[in-house]
Amino acid sequence: MKRKLVAIPLIAACLVFIIAYTTIEKGSADNTLASLNDKKELTSAKKTKVLKKKPKSKPSAITTTKEETAEDPTSASPQNVAIRNLITKRAFEYAAKNNLSTEYCFLVDMSLPSGRNRFFVFDLKKNSIVYSALVAHGSCNETFLARPKFSNESKSGCSSVGKYQVGQFYTGKYGKSYRLTGLDNTNSRAYSRAVVIHGYDCVPDEEIYPRVLCNSLGCIMVSYKFFNKLSSLINKSDKPILLWVYQ
Repeated sequence: MKRKLVAIPLIAACLVFIIAYTTIEKGSADNTLASLNDKKELTSAKKTKVLKKKPKSKPSAITTTKEETAEDPTSASPQNVAIRNLITKRAFEYAAKNNLSTEYCFLVDMSLPSGRNRFFVFDLKKNSIVYSALVAHGSCNETFLARPKFSNESKSGCSSVGKYQVGQFYTGKYGKSYRLTGLDNTNSRAYSRAVVIHGYDCVPDEEIYPRVLCNSLGCIMVSYKFFNKLSSLINKSDKPILLWVYQ
């Protein structure tokens, strides 16, 4: 009987120990599971942050810098238009005083890149541009000249600024051509230098900027198609037409 009484407390103590140990193990397991879950959530959060980062913007296919803009003057810029208007006014006054055509004049703006249209046929009565086209400048006997240089010297191969009178038609070394007589000190040798208007196949009919155009030997060299347009106006004109090359 005493042995039974002693065994009961021992059994109870064992049960208490087992229950306590089980509770501790479960708590430890729960903590471990919670820790693992926390790690998973942290990793997931990091991945989410990485995914939410804004992708770097890709550069556009065509970009324009300030330098490029500065190096890209066009015939429509306010400065070029203002200068052209002034030249046109003076051209009309000069033509009227010197028995030249007051219907049309030809303007060549050498301040523009060679890949831009810089030969303008101007209607003096309507005060508007009829045609515009590419025109080459002289190479000055160099292999190639991207920007024009000017000279009035014989055999210089350079363009010359100034006013010209468009003269007679003839067929020469470069085919159909119109002779030019220089009217200023800056181009007074134009006729003797054989500086003329002529067409050439290296001059296209459309603008090619930012590429540059081929060079002439000082002549006003245009496309064949544009030359034909000029011929039509020159041949119909009762008076010689004024050509003005300026920069």
